[in-house]
Amino acid sequence: MSALALGFADQVTNAQQIFGAVMNAFACPGSLQPLPSDLDPPRPLSPELAAIALALADHEAPIWIDARLAAEPAVAEFLRFHTGATIVSRPEEAAFALVADPERSLPVERFALGTAEYPDRSTTLVFAVSDLSEAEGWRLTGPGIPGSRIFLASPWPRGLADIVRANRTLFPRGLDVLLAAPDCVVGLPRTTRLVEEI
Repeated sequence: MSALALGFADQVTNAQQIFGAVMNAFACPGSLQPLPSDLDPPRPLSPELAAIALALADHEAPIWIDARLAAEPAVAEFLRFHTGATIVSRPEEAAFALVADPERSLPVERFALGTAEYPDRSTTLVFAVSDLSEAEGWRLTGPGIPGSRIFLASPWPRGLADIVRANRTLFPRGLDVLLAAPDCVVGLPRTTRLVEEI
């Protein structure tokens, strides 16, 4: 039996750094925010997905993991041990959904969208991607974006454009999205609008 992978070297400091990066990403949608992580989690869980989960999830915030992550039992064990969170099999029960295979993501309606009374009771989707760029891609508008901002993720998560468009109809319900690449993260809160493809 292999040893359990280590969590944050400094739980408080590291968690605060990651939390700050995520908050900045949501405050400035579509902008690349530094996301340092020296974690070495069990594959295929990326260091960035692991860092976000360890900083944000806890015993009151269940986690759903996609099929690629679920295929490696050490991933669920790592997340349970270091966060105290329950790993749920139904995505609509999750506070956070970790997606290692963004090209096979589930449709919007499979996740918790919140309610009119409690719109915050929704799932935050966290996609692992290989690259994030502000040089080309999709034009975004909304709160936190002066004018507009151009953004692209590679690979582009399946259904991401549908999620952003659906949020406009669902608001204040909806899904908040994080995209995590090596050393950086982008946030797309439910207030962000997708204008056009560049």
